[in-house]
Amino acid sequence: MNTLKCEVLVVGAGPAGGMAAKSCAEKGIDTILIEKKPEIGAPLRCAEGVSKKMFKEIGVEPKPEWIRADMKGAVIRSPDGTSFQLDESKAGAEVGYVLERHLFDKGISKLAAEAGAKLYLRTWMTGPIKEDGKIVGAHCMSMGEPLDIYCDCIVGADGIESQVGRWCGIDTNLKLNDIEPCIQYRMAGCECSMDFCEFILGRSVAPGGYLWIFPKGDGVANVGIGIAGTFAKDGVRPKQFLDKFIAEDPRFKHAQILEIDAGFDSTCPGLEGGYSTDNVLLVGDSARLIDPLTGGGIGHACVSGMYAGEVLAECKKKGDYSAAALKAYDKKIRNRMEDGLYRDWMAKEKLCELDDETINELVKIMSTADIEHVNVQNLLIVIKEKFPELVKDFEDLI
Repeated sequence: MNTLKCEVLVVGAGPAGGMAAKSCAEKGIDTILIEKKPEIGAPLRCAEGVSKKMFKEIGVEPKPEWIRADMKGAVIRSPDGTSFQLDESKAGAEVGYVLERHLFDKGISKLAAEAGAKLYLRTWMTGPIKEDGKIVGAHCMSMGEPLDIYCDCIVGADGIESQVGRWCGIDTNLKLNDIEPCIQYRMAGCECSMDFCEFILGRSVAPGGYLWIFPKGDGVANVGIGIAGTFAKDGVRPKQFLDKFIAEDPRFKHAQILEIDAGFDSTCPGLEGGYSTDNVLLVGDSARLIDPLTGGGIGHACVSGMYAGEVLAECKKKGDYSAAALKAYDKKIRNRMEDGLYRDWMAKEKLCELDDETINELVKIMSTADIEHVNVQNLLIVIKEKFPELVKDFEDLI
């Protein structure tokens, strides 16, 4: 049996795992980062949108090769065609980049390697190693061979289908209404705007979710959809809605599909039982840190990875990786994200209940409202004024 030793083992080299490995290694922690796939960042399972302010928060200067398109703004569209365009003067930091995710993910892992983390591809965890009931490492497979990696702490960054939390006693189970099946086409020959992301709402368009167009320049765009899990039954699939939209929108008359991506998003309000336990913590999608309303997860992934390194550096100083010591990580997550996650989860739940007529009216209200900076919170303030019953259950978070 081959064995390795380190202080922190990071499982998964997406944005959360890459940032966790980078943050740990920069603080002098002996770090191993493993990735089950042969290539970091592939295959793609992401619309690739990210806010500009994220890079400032995590202290990373975006590389030109990571950025496929710099958006001028966004358009929110209702089923009857009413649109609400946000330009950068209103949206500010909420207007962002459309990435080349495979290059972004590789870039973050490269920064981790340059900081001293050791990377192993085609290596995945198969279960925890326990001694006297304590987790002391991970059973892995590497290039088809068994490998045991002993460590002080495991960072689970293995995405939406995460098994690390389940194996190690962290409850990451999701309810059906908190699962969103998604499908996306990367399309060429699109005649939509290459300067604005577009979000189309409505039960007839994307029940309980939304349809998106994220341009990547030169007539290429990510065109995708997510619908609430409660609607995805009795033969109803997101692909049906996406294909119908594309067939009826003249902007895609000559478009061709280059790539198909499908998967799931979690749309829950965070983990009620917490994000860590003895010798284990979860980051990014594995910790369900995906915005329940927008489905965006890159920003939270990177920030949680950064927090993991900060907390684990303190654990190393004290020689303590217990659940009590790792509660500092849970506290950082709760202080930074959980109010927003819960607020957006409640908004998502309400969105699932709305018919197209109400959504048409909401978008009309948004389009005429005087909002200095457009974000979810300020939009909900406007909605509260016109439709207070829609937000009464969570108005204290607005």
